[in-house]
Amino acid sequence: MLNISEKPISTRHFAAYTSYQYCSRYTSRSMARWLLGFLLLGVFILFLPWTQNVRSKGKLTTLSPDHRPQSIYSTISGRIEKWYIREGQLVKKGDTIAFLSEVKADYFDPNLLERTREQVDAKRSSIGSYQGKTQALEQQIAALKQSRDLKLTQTQNKIRQYQLKINSDSMDWVAAKLDYEIAEFQYRRTDTLYQKSIKSLSDLEEKRRKMQETQAKRNSYENKLASTRADLLNALIDLNGVAAEYADKISKSESERFSTLSAQFDAEGSVAKLESQYSNYDARAKFYYVLAPQDCYITKVLKKGLGEVVKENEELVAIMPADFGDIAVEMYIRPMDYPLIEPNQRVRFIFDGWPAFVFSGWEGQSFGTFGGRIMAIDNMASENGLYRILVSPDPEEKPWPEALRVGSAAEGIIMLNDVPLWYELWRQLNGFPPDFYEDAKLETVKLKPAANALKK
Repeated sequence: MLNISEKPISTRHFAAYTSYQYCSRYTSRSMARWLLGFLLLGVFILFLPWTQNVRSKGKLTTLSPDHRPQSIYSTISGRIEKWYIREGQLVKKGDTIAFLSEVKADYFDPNLLERTREQVDAKRSSIGSYQGKTQALEQQIAALKQSRDLKLTQTQNKIRQYQLKINSDSMDWVAAKLDYEIAEFQYRRTDTLYQKSIKSLSDLEEKRRKMQETQAKRNSYENKLASTRADLLNALIDLNGVAAEYADKISKSESERFSTLSAQFDAEGSVAKLESQYSNYDARAKFYYVLAPQDCYITKVLKKGLGEVVKENEELVAIMPADFGDIAVEMYIRPMDYPLIEPNQRVRFIFDGWPAFVFSGWEGQSFGTFGGRIMAIDNMASENGLYRILVSPDPEEKPWPEALRVGSAAEGIIMLNDVPLWYELWRQLNGFPPDFYEDAKLETVKLKPAANALKK
């Protein structure tokens, strides 16, 4: 301090001032009272109930996979010829996103579908020809079988005729043989009588002539019988020959028929292959235009410019569905907190963009928070070593803001057991885990759709 005053401070008497007298009289007593009051207030606060909780950050997602952010892929390889959209644009289902041109030499032919259809028609015509040939061979086989049956019947009839003729010739031969034996006996008897001069020479010569005639007749019938037997044997041989001949002809026709059927089946397989190829070409032609799978917003174009070549199953654009259903918050918790989590457990949320005044242990004194219920808990840790849970809006509390969008950040406070504040401080200082949540009122509730779910 600058000593510029004529009266130094050391010469002042503070006791002469009334304010100084009041300060010196009540300062120590008031300070003691204030300290005692704060001490009692602190002790009182220590016995206030405190709700244990587990805090974690998450983001908004949807329960339906088809309502989450996704990408549109190119089904085929191609060159980007034209874009029909821009980023941020709302497109309807089936709207054209981009047009691709062909880059593979196998599909350069502009008349590929027509030429493939011509191949299919030609193969179908060949199938018809094979079918006609098969029918003709079947008719030929039937005619051969009929002719064989007729020929066999004819030969069998001839065999029966020869058998009957053999019976007749054998009877004639037996009769001629008997006549010869009689004529021979008469000749010998006449010869004996001639020796005794009882019969004349003319009688003997007559008997010799008769015997020679019967002998010749016997030989004739014997030869005829032998000839008929030979004819019967030839007929039997002809019967086997007819069966063998027609069996060979029928076998050749059957073989040719089966070859034709094989060619027909091969042609049918080629037709099926060409039909499949035609369908593939037709489907590929439809993939030149990349279409929107649903009503969505174009969030980001991943391929830029014209003339850029994209590969099969390569991302083209990222989209966000315009109509999304039930929303939920996706959170991750530590393995140490995993045993404390149960389905339908209460969660308080602080959403980005919505102001909130939060007392995590005194949820009743918080403002701007929104309620939720745990609806799903993963049984296996994620790649980050944490367990994922899904929390949906609590149907018993006020609905979540309609302006919420998928991907927005949220901070969740999972409510656990109610304990005194001093116990919570003691637990935190010692690093003990929270108590298990015990609530007999935990029941499965029906979750109502989020407020921003659009009716379709």
